[in-house]
Amino acid sequence: MSDVITIGRLADFAGVTIKAIRHYHERGLLAEPDRDSSGYRRYTAKDAIDLVKIRTLADAGVPLARVKDLLDGDADALAAAIAEIDRDLQDRIAQLRRTRDQLAQLRGGDRLFVSPEVAGFLDDLRELGASERQIRLERDGWIIMQTASPEDASVWIAEKRELLTDPDFRALYLEHDAAYDWPPDDPRLPALADRTRNWFTGHQSRSESRPVQNPTIARLAARSQPGATSPAWDRLARLMND
Repeated sequence: MSDVITIGRLADFAGVTIKAIRHYHERGLLAEPDRDSSGYRRYTAKDAIDLVKIRTLADAGVPLARVKDLLDGDADALAAAIAEIDRDLQDRIAQLRRTRDQLAQLRGGDRLFVSPEVAGFLDDLRELGASERQIRLERDGWIIMQTASPEDASVWIAEKRELLTDPDFRALYLEHDAAYDWPPDDPRLPALADRTRNWFTGHQSRSESRPVQNPTIARLAARSQPGATSPAWDRLARLMND
C-alpha cells in the first residue's frame, strides 16, 4: 500500500463502505484529512489502522458512541469495556431465547395465556363441540380469574373439568352455547331454564361453599368480555332466577 490512499481504496482495504467512512468522520471517530491540490482527500496507513479498529469494535457490537473512548483508552479500560459489552450481549441473548420460547408457546394457542389445566379444559370443550365464540369467552374469563385470584381459579377449573365428565352437564353446556343465537322469545328457553335449575339443585358445588379469596373477580371477568351475553342469554338468566 502506498503512503497516501484514496477513500475508495481505504474502504476496500478495511472492508467497509465509503458511506460508512463518511459517517465515522461525522461522528468524530476517524480524522478527516485535508484535500490535496486535486481536491481529493488522502488517507495514510494510520487512518487505515484506525478504521480497521473502528470496524472491528463496531462488528463486535460496541455502540459507536463508545468506540472513541475505547480507542483512546488503555488496555485495562478496553478489557473492562469489552467485559461489560459481553454481559450486555448475554442479556440480549437470554431475552431472545425467552422470546423464542414465547413464540413456541404461541404455536400452542391458548397455552401462552392460561394454565395447563385451563388449556386442557378448553381442549375438552373443542372436543365436545363447543363454539369458538364460547371457547374464546371461557378463555378470556379464565385469564382474568387466574390473574386476579389464582387460588380460586385453581379450585374452579378442577371442578369445571370434573363437571364435563357428566353427560347431563355436557348436554346442558352445549344447549346454553347454542342458545346464544336464539331469539329472546324462543319457546325453548323456559324449558332450558327449568332443566338447568333442576340439574344445579341436584349437584352441590364444592367451590360455592369455599370462601372466595377475591370476590370481585367474577364481576371483573364479566365486564372484560365484550359479547359475553345476548338477548337470549339475558332472558335465560331471568328465567332461572324466577
